[in-house]
Amino acid sequence: MPYPDRFYPVVDSVAWVARLALLGVGTIQLRAKNLTEADALQTVKDALEVIRGTAAKLVVNDYWRAAIATGAKHLHLGQEDLSQADVPAIRAAGLTLGISTHDDAELETALAAKPDYVALGPIFPTTLKSMRFAPQGIAKITEWKQRVGAIPLVAIGGIRLEQAPEIFAAGADSIAVVSDVTQNADPDKRVRAWLRLKEAA
Repeated sequence: MPYPDRFYPVVDSVAWVARLALLGVGTIQLRAKNLTEADALQTVKDALEVIRGTAAKLVVNDYWRAAIATGAKHLHLGQEDLSQADVPAIRAAGLTLGISTHDDAELETALAAKPDYVALGPIFPTTLKSMRFAPQGIAKITEWKQRVGAIPLVAIGGIRLEQAPEIFAAGADSIAVVSDVTQNADPDKRVRAWLRLKEAA
């Protein structure tokens, strides 16, 4: 299976990870903020436990020490986290590494770390966190994809299922989804619709 999958939900709890894994989601990012090292370790451990026996791959956001300690396989870092992380230790542990980017300088920084994928965002306005970057727009996906070449490009930020065909057509290899699932009135139904779209692609 490709990594990351074309549908790539980002959630903030072990309960969400378990729910998505049971629905058949292939790549799930756990982005739980402001945890102590001990809490991060336990949370990652619990998340790895709930996906055991499913097809899901868990991507740990930020907590690289916990990812190494628990034997996780996949990690995602923002630019600030990347600047503080021990990338050689991450690589020595066999972790894949995805990196967030928002502008040209951040893309250069990301590419220097030889990432397994690059995330570009926000594509559209997002209400989930305050962004110091303006929405990138769909044209930026095509430009970024030309620049990263064979490295998978993940589009993130305010993307809804209805916009996915246009995002993929612009060059994205994967779409990271937050509110379109977690804030949906029927999250399970929405996830199944995303998975059907992935199968049809």
